[in-house]
Amino acid sequence: MGMKNSLKRVGAIILMLLVVVTTGMGCRKKKPTIAEVTVRNVAGAAVAGANVRLFPVPTPPATGALLWEYEALTNTAGVASFNFDEVYQLGQAGVVVANIEATGNGSSGTGVIKVDQETTSTATVFL
Repeated sequence: MGMKNSLKRVGAIILMLLVVVTTGMGCRKKKPTIAEVTVRNVAGAAVAGANVRLFPVPTPPATGALLWEYEALTNTAGVASFNFDEVYQLGQAGVVVANIEATGNGSSGTGVIKVDQETTSTATVFL
C-alpha cells in the first residue's frame, strides 16, 4: 500500500510540474523597446560626444511637468541609445513620439522620432 501512495504522489508532482511549465510557456517575455539617435554634422560625419535629449510630443505648457525625459551622449559612432521599457508596458498598443534636441561642437539640431514597441527605432539629427 505504501508503494501505491508513493506512485500517486510522484504522479501528482509530475502533473503539477507539467501544469506550471505549460502555463509559464504561455507568458510572452517583453522585447526591448529602444530608440537610437544618430547625430551627424553638415558634412555627414558622425558627431561623438554630442548631448541628445528626448522628451514627449506634445510638450506640456511651461508650467507642466514632462511625463518622461531621457538624455545621453553619443558614442564614437555618433549614436545615442535610449531604452523605453519603462515607458512602454506589455499589452499596451501604439507608439511613443518623442522630440529630439541634440547639441555638440557649438551647434544644435532638432528632430522627431517614432518609437515602435519592442523594436529598435532610429532617427538622424544634423547639427
